[in-house]
Amino acid sequence: MDVVPVPAFNDNYIWVLHDGQQAVAVDPGDAAPVFDFLERQRLRLAAILVTHHHGDHVGGIPALLHRHRVPVYGPRGESISTVTCPLAEGDRVCLPALELEFGVLEVPGHTAGHIAYYGHGRLFCGDTLFACGCGRLFEGTASQMYRSLEKLAALPGDTRVYCAHEYTLSNIRFAKAADPHNPALLERERREKAVRERLEPTLPSTIALERATNPFLRCTEPAVQATVAQRHGRRITDPVEVFAALRAWKNEF
Repeated sequence: MDVVPVPAFNDNYIWVLHDGQQAVAVDPGDAAPVFDFLERQRLRLAAILVTHHHGDHVGGIPALLHRHRVPVYGPRGESISTVTCPLAEGDRVCLPALELEFGVLEVPGHTAGHIAYYGHGRLFCGDTLFACGCGRLFEGTASQMYRSLEKLAALPGDTRVYCAHEYTLSNIRFAKAADPHNPALLERERREKAVRERLEPTLPSTIALERATNPFLRCTEPAVQATVAQRHGRRITDPVEVFAALRAWKNEF
């Protein structure tokens, strides 16, 4: 099974999984690049997976459905008119023709009903967990997002993380401010810069790499807490409060 990032807009990735004949598109915000990819690879679309309702993740679905009458899986807790198979925590998505099966994780924070798909050592997490970062809190609370990130961080370390945006280098710049003496982070910066210079995607990441370098997964680390304390002029040890402080700082970074 190949997993290919299909670029869309300025920095989105529409992930397409395929076996050489059939394909699944994840968060197709724009139909045109998906049509182009399917045509070039001579693939038939079999299903669409959606993580949340934002337009850059669902905007291409109506046009895709006009040509391909396929099931659309998405969050039960959000209003997405094109979703035909609503999902909640613990549900499973079974696509036997492609020998794929994913479990559904509810990960609110970026949006109220955001979900992620996990299976075959792969995590499709939309805008919840980014490479060295996390999504903004548009609808959820800091506590919700922190718990969602904890849920994802608890997955096996070799889980490959397929998020929906190429934000890695900008996220690393913030991470260095929040966790400035982290050698794993400095090594990651060196490696990811080289990747982008070759015009290649920095994704997928892994859960192990995110645990080691992503400040939003390191809210219990003394070094991160010390940076937050210095910025706020007081000691902060509650991980949710540390997370909230980091997210607010990142918003204006």
